[in-house]
Amino acid sequence: MRKLKYTFKTDTLFKMLFVRHPDLLRMLVAALLHIPIESIEEFAIQNPEIIPENLGDKFCRLDINMTVNGQLVDLEIQVGNEGYFEDRTLLYWARDFSAALPAGQSYDQLPRTLVISIVSFKLFDCAEFHSFFQVLETARHTLLTDKLGLHFYELPKLPADISNRDMLLLWLSLFKAETVEELEKIRELEVPTMNQAINAYYSISTSSEFREVERLRAKARHDEAQALQNAMQKGIQQGIQQGMQQGIQIGKRENALEIAQNLVQLGVPTDQIAKATGLSHDEINALRIH
Repeated sequence: MRKLKYTFKTDTLFKMLFVRHPDLLRMLVAALLHIPIESIEEFAIQNPEIIPENLGDKFCRLDINMTVNGQLVDLEIQVGNEGYFEDRTLLYWARDFSAALPAGQSYDQLPRTLVISIVSFKLFDCAEFHSFFQVLETARHTLLTDKLGLHFYELPKLPADISNRDMLLLWLSLFKAETVEELEKIRELEVPTMNQAINAYYSISTSSEFREVERLRAKARHDEAQALQNAMQKGIQQGIQQGMQQGIQIGKRENALEIAQNLVQLGVPTDQIAKATGLSHDEINALRIH
């Protein structure tokens, strides 16, 4: 098996490929939303740029924001589960939803806002690879509003066998593919859209522009990891030094208490013991009681 250096899950490649090929993005979104491609009359990418100076930002998101038939649709890829992913997705939805209301407009102008997350890890305890969440009343299951929708597609749960007639599974299989052989297996199904996507993948992944963007992204990740390692090492050293200082202070105190105890037994006045040991009168009197 020849492992792919970059995959459809590589966030820089994902963003560049589908921004450069909006026709492919439109077909992908239609499959993910379970709607006919012909039903998409309005389609626009809202954030086509990849800003180089943002690539080093720990919270940089290379998602794709779209307007689809009056709806806001945010499509993102997530490779690793860094924890609280569901909460993070809800936060992203809230930001997109709240930012969509122009100043002075009434609440009924808020658009339906959907977040589609394609994840390469198991997220929910179920067999289904697709989960769709909306706001429902818990007993009657009545829909509160259709303006919130969260789609999750879990790649590890995809079935092994794929039909050349199931466009959703074909698209998701592209994102799941890790090897050249897996891509070629999809190509052999002779689905024109898939072949177009694979050709676009090879074109983008070998371009100098993508390589430069990915270099900056990789450098940012390396710098972040190095900074974290340095911070951890510094913390360890500080902890060792603090521990040594605390040990010295504890040793000094124990020594002072021992000396004070001996002086108390010899009948030395409290003032003189305090001067000799640095202990307080209360501490020395406590020794006399014991």
